[in-house]
Amino acid sequence: MLKESDKVGAVMVVGSGIAGIQASLDLANSGIKVFLVERGISIGGVMAQLDKTFPTNDCSACILSPKLVEVGRHPNVEIMTGRTVEAVEGEAGRFRVRLTKAPRFVDLGKCTGCGDCANVCPVSVKSDFNEGLSERKAIYRHFPQAIPSGFAIDKLGTSPCKAACPTHISVQGYVALIAAGKFKEALKLIKRDNPFPIVCGRVCNHPCEEACKRREVDEPIDIMHLKRFVADLDLNEETRFIPEVKEKKDKKIAVIGAGPAGLTAAYYLAIEGYEIDVFEALPVAGGWLAVGIPEYRLPKDVLKAEIKVIEDLGVRIHLNTRIGKEIPFEKLRQDYDAVFIGCGTVLSSKLDVPGEDLHGVVHGVDYLRRVNLGEKVFLGNRVAVIGGGNVAMDAVRTAVRTGSQEVFILYRRSRAEMPASPEEIEEAIEEGVRMEFLAAPVRILGENGKVTGVECIRMELGEPDASGRRRPVPIKGSEFTIDLDAVVPAIGQAADLGFVPKDSGIAINPWNTFDVDAVTFATNVPGVFAGGDVVTGPATVVKAVYAGKEAAVSIGRYLKGEAVAAGRAKDWTRDLADKADVSEAVKVPRVQYPLLAPEARKRDFREVGIGFSEEQAVREANRCLSCGICAECYQCVEACIAKAIDHEMTSSEETIEVGAVIAAPGFEAFDPHLRGEYGYGFYENVVTSIQFERILSASGPYFGHVQRISDGKEPKKIAFIQCVGSRDTSCGNSWCSSVCCMYATKEAIIGKEHAKGMEPTIFFMDIRAHGKDFDRFVNRAKEEYGIRYIRSMPSTVKELQQTKNLLLKYVQEDGSLIEEEFDMVILSVGLTPPKEAARLAKSLGIALEEHGFCKTLRENPVQTSREGVFVCGAF
Repeated sequence: MLKESDKVGAVMVVGSGIAGIQASLDLANSGIKVFLVERGISIGGVMAQLDKTFPTNDCSACILSPKLVEVGRHPNVEIMTGRTVEAVEGEAGRFRVRLTKAPRFVDLGKCTGCGDCANVCPVSVKSDFNEGLSERKAIYRHFPQAIPSGFAIDKLGTSPCKAACPTHISVQGYVALIAAGKFKEALKLIKRDNPFPIVCGRVCNHPCEEACKRREVDEPIDIMHLKRFVADLDLNEETRFIPEVKEKKDKKIAVIGAGPAGLTAAYYLAIEGYEIDVFEALPVAGGWLAVGIPEYRLPKDVLKAEIKVIEDLGVRIHLNTRIGKEIPFEKLRQDYDAVFIGCGTVLSSKLDVPGEDLHGVVHGVDYLRRVNLGEKVFLGNRVAVIGGGNVAMDAVRTAVRTGSQEVFILYRRSRAEMPASPEEIEEAIEEGVRMEFLAAPVRILGENGKVTGVECIRMELGEPDASGRRRPVPIKGSEFTIDLDAVVPAIGQAADLGFVPKDSGIAINPWNTFDVDAVTFATNVPGVFAGGDVVTGPATVVKAVYAGKEAAVSIGRYLKGEAVAAGRAKDWTRDLADKADVSEAVKVPRVQYPLLAPEARKRDFREVGIGFSEEQAVREANRCLSCGICAECYQCVEACIAKAIDHEMTSSEETIEVGAVIAAPGFEAFDPHLRGEYGYGFYENVVTSIQFERILSASGPYFGHVQRISDGKEPKKIAFIQCVGSRDTSCGNSWCSSVCCMYATKEAIIGKEHAKGMEPTIFFMDIRAHGKDFDRFVNRAKEEYGIRYIRSMPSTVKELQQTKNLLLKYVQEDGSLIEEEFDMVILSVGLTPPKEAARLAKSLGIALEEHGFCKTLRENPVQTSREGVFVCGAF
């Protein structure tokens, strides 16, 4: 093809199958520099999967293995795996090739190929090398003798659950670890990004579940309660997990507010070795977690246990200490190197309706605080809670438990618009709470200064408002009244920023929250940071945790004099692993989370959720579809002594200069799903010829033992069906693939050598194999091995339910219709252009012929339509 006298300089060979390998060796042995470019993680192509593809040695894959070794060691060959050709610019002799290098997530310069990483990986997926007949790990080597010999991590992108979680925990990672029974490792992974798994395992709004790909199949994974499961296990351990504290630093940080934002910031800063003081106005730590969330959802003892871990890291929490009263705000700024404000929203929003000052109107925030601090509060027998959020649900269910007989929710929109967690709404209804939807209070009624009822008006939903929910519109003349003893408004909360002096310079917006940088949580005043509800307004626990975590990073950088924002902004909606095909996923019902019975639980404040057993947790975790493939659990990082794992690798661009290009991207096997009458993908014992090749291989999933997929039994009667997707105009493949005939004959012979009692039958239209002495090979199969050949194309394959045997219906040459039973059916699939052929052709600037293979000159079958670009092999 290319002579030394051509003086082309370097040559790029695209594709590392037998053709690409042979071309590379021929060029390299001639003294030409070769760039061997391969999209996959190792070289060898499809041929690496096959032991003896053809019956004679002139084109046999059994010679591929030594050639792989030879090309891998050749000084004139540079192997470039994980590359995609983007463009070839210039002219023959002076091409500039732009390549994209996909991240391997393993540094080949450090990887020793020991496999310790794969041993600890909890994610198993179908092995492409074994054609889906076995499994491999998310971190893997393509096959034992692969070149390069290093491992790679298979990622489809960020799993949707991780992207949706405000703290961006590796959700798929800890779910995979739970499925593998690695509970301590799961907890440790969670605590990388969230110090409150006990809390968030009970009261999180779990947006991760809304994003779960499993929703497209049946129901999402119960992620929240899996988190609770491992957190509770740790809670009951004699030795709880406490992160290692780094070397102590001589900097002090003040945190205002011992809620989830403040305590999270304290947790991560304490791990970094800083001295932390947390100042809390309440007599208990935890903020809204302690005084806002009822004990039936979040028991006080488990909350205290979670906070104790933070104290064990050296964090000092000062209770009953109100900044602005006991300690001036400016004194904190003087005495500490940085300040974080996470004091939350502690004031109730007003209804602003007549009668709100009557005795018996108790605002939700105040009511829950009083009950959670131990005060006995009885509102009366008939109570209405106004609102549709979780505070409203907490208030109404608390009223049930404090003795009220008839309790109502009044909400101005429909149930579909309620921001409360669906399970909270459902559990409230189970406990006897009555829901009045599309109803808004007009005024609170009373006598002698006491509440006697509420006047409401019916609403209808109009156009969406700024929140995206449909705006409620009053219906004139629809007023009605409800007799009541108490009204509990729970429509919102506000921050109390009275402790911040006006001359502090800290920017406070019209909504009475701090203006901060969206990435760093820094205020406009150096050294002062803020996060949580005091920035966002009343939001979720997990969002407050995220704010505290990110603010801790910012404070650490600030104290070191580093750029606080550098490299931190990330768009989590990009590179999502949300394109995974779940159409073939088997439906598995979500494990029902165990709860106390409604009649039992509404009598007191016992925790409603009982929690998963180990068996339930593992079963639920195993429902995960591993849509991102790699779960980012980081077990491989800990196992790798060579420190070769780098999960932060990104794609990059490269440019090489070559004189010529050889395109050898090979082929793909025809997708037999397109011939549905043969039952591939539905009937376990229908396999392709390449799958059967792996079954026959000593390096295959069954170590060369011929067995059925359904039951592992050795099959006796095997049928090969030729020309599946070859010479098939119904599938758009009118060409003859040339090799399918020899596939069947060769595999039938080897099958008989592996299983002496096997009776192979080959169904064919005609034998069209090209090559020397192939007709003799077929005759030998008939005469020496007794292989039966039938000139017929079976019309259907049906599975017999009890035996999983397969019934073939075909017409003999004499016209008679036959039904015959076989143990296994092998589909001799044809060859099709590789999926990347069109893109590669565009990048190389070459033309394709009508079927999608490379267009070449009849008088020179290796010359493409572009000078200097050549082609070889099946392409």
